[in-house]
Amino acid sequence: MKARRRVIGLHAAEAALDHGADKILAVWIDSQRNDSRLMGLVGRLAALGIKTQPTQRLRLEQMAEGTPHQGIILEVLAPDEWGENELRDALDAPKGMPFFLVLDHVQDPHNFGACLRTADAAGVHGVIVTKDQSVGITPVVAKVASGAAETMPIYRVTNLARTLKLLKEAGLWVFGAAGEAHKTAYEMDFNVPMALVMGTESKGLRRLTRENCDDLMRLPMSGTVESLNVSVAAGILMYEVVRQRVTECVS
Repeated sequence: MKARRRVIGLHAAEAALDHGADKILAVWIDSQRNDSRLMGLVGRLAALGIKTQPTQRLRLEQMAEGTPHQGIILEVLAPDEWGENELRDALDAPKGMPFFLVLDHVQDPHNFGACLRTADAAGVHGVIVTKDQSVGITPVVAKVASGAAETMPIYRVTNLARTLKLLKEAGLWVFGAAGEAHKTAYEMDFNVPMALVMGTESKGLRRLTRENCDDLMRLPMSGTVESLNVSVAAGILMYEVVRQRVTECVS
């Protein structure tokens, strides 16, 4: 049986309607709220034949487990996640110049959700994560991702070092972000088929991950902090890739 998950909050519910209305299984709404945004969602659901269940606010809070629910919770079929075989297929038939984001043991749901959201906006072709010690698509991830959890291909792999070798065999350059790297991101040429590899704030890239990168780069740090949140750093780097590719197209 396919996994189910909960989508919590107005924005996440709107994204679920926009990108996967056919996957909605159940809806609970706050029986004491009737604001226009919530009622607009209820109307959209009704138009699709999806019934809502008026529910006491305390019960919604229990179901949300600490996530602000804003009066609505959905139960949906979890989006598909892929493995190494599907990644090989994607590499064999690329849509444009390949651009993948690789997350090495990112466990914080807010970071993962933010990375998915920015990856979607930046035109990334897929996000590669490890099966072990990486967060799944939780309600918090889905809420922060704002629809990208439904649209961004996610590949969960058993052996990240082997996967990086696979990417290189397919002709991609593998660039790792590391605070101690000698070169900055602004010295790199990203106008190539590539994968951007990000580690966690606490440990950065693991040794084998680092050794399987073609090159390492860092973001310049002029202040007193030693590192950036991984989703912030990933966002800056993804858009540096976008900037270079747009500039190359224009020139």
